[in-house]
Amino acid sequence: MADIDANFFTDPDLVVDPYGYFDDLRSACPVHREPHHGVMMVTGYDEAVEIYNDSELFSACNSVSGPFPGISAPMEGDDVSAVIEAHRDDLPMADQIITFDPPKHTAHRSLLMRLITPKRLKENEEYMVRLADRQLDTFLGSGKCEFISQFAQPFALLVVADLMGVPDEDRERFRREMLHRPDDHSIGGTDEEAMAKNPLEFLYEQFSAYVEDRRANPADDVITGLATATFPDGSTPEVLDVVRIAANVFAAGTETTVRLLSTMLRYLAEDPDLQRRVRDDPSLIPNFVEETLRIESPVKGDFRLSRRPSTIGGVDIGAGTTVMVLNSAANRDPGRFPDPHTLDIERDNARHHLAFGRGAHTCPGAPLARSEARISLERILDRTIDIRIDEEIHGPPEARAFTYVPTFILRGLTHLGLRFEPVGAPAR
Repeated sequence: MADIDANFFTDPDLVVDPYGYFDDLRSACPVHREPHHGVMMVTGYDEAVEIYNDSELFSACNSVSGPFPGISAPMEGDDVSAVIEAHRDDLPMADQIITFDPPKHTAHRSLLMRLITPKRLKENEEYMVRLADRQLDTFLGSGKCEFISQFAQPFALLVVADLMGVPDEDRERFRREMLHRPDDHSIGGTDEEAMAKNPLEFLYEQFSAYVEDRRANPADDVITGLATATFPDGSTPEVLDVVRIAANVFAAGTETTVRLLSTMLRYLAEDPDLQRRVRDDPSLIPNFVEETLRIESPVKGDFRLSRRPSTIGGVDIGAGTTVMVLNSAANRDPGRFPDPHTLDIERDNARHHLAFGRGAHTCPGAPLARSEARISLERILDRTIDIRIDEEIHGPPEARAFTYVPTFILRGLTHLGLRFEPVGAPAR
């Protein structure tokens, strides 16, 4: 049994495996106050949905930072909305759409939805197929790879670059600048100085130049559509407003998709029977994607800050309380998903997971992530005969060693060594 008084935000054992801790929290109460920072940890599915759907009562101002550092002003009285609005700009990532509340969030999200249209996604899918094959060509002949750096990261980055309309001649620069930086784990860390730094300077610079140029010289391209988009009231956004939307798509879309792709490949490489079933019946791939999202959500959870007193799951939550809605826990709630710790590619309600959140802040890139995962897996399976874990890197089945992104927000492997038999390889 896990220790429900463990410090979820700093305990390295809970980075490796948080699920026993989540189960024990839920068994104690689906809404439980942890003792170290006074955060209400929400592990029940119904309770999570209730909070996500109530953006008027629960502010997203602290969605990525939670209690670190938190609003320093006193949270007094039965309505702290005025305090939140007076101090929200002091919180980390306050300029990003993920921390906005309606109506500002609604207006800025409308800019984003100008990009992610069915027509644009269809065009993007055609590019994904070509890109997946091109990326596979770089290592298939060797019979092994480090999957995250050799496939998942460059694939996810260039898919988003194509979606955003980055010119072909600039894509190699994006790849070079975005993939050859020191690992940044400030999201979901407790280092306030690190969180205060903006890791997106390159994206801001590039997209500022694109938007300013297209506003002066419109063209028939995606960037012009983004540059000339207006808010619902007809007003024109500041250049920086548009740039922040673009940067957020890059940062969030790339990171979470990388974790999803690597988790899928790990499951397939660890389970020959699962791999055989998916190879024999590719129609199972979409539900396999959903079940992977359920059982290993790339985002463990999001924070909210309560504006007024409420009662969730029979527990009173006071005004000014930091709440962490744990997607990873809700997605393994046995009340919603029977046998929740088993990956079942035929689970009939797998798509009910909360990996993309719910409510006003539901991830707008969910259709993109699903397409990336499906197309990647189709091309990988079509071009290999067998995929397995590289035991020289991760050890034998009885003593596997994997490392995980060391944050309390993100969930995913840092490296994944694979070996495989490519189609057409000579017999050994």
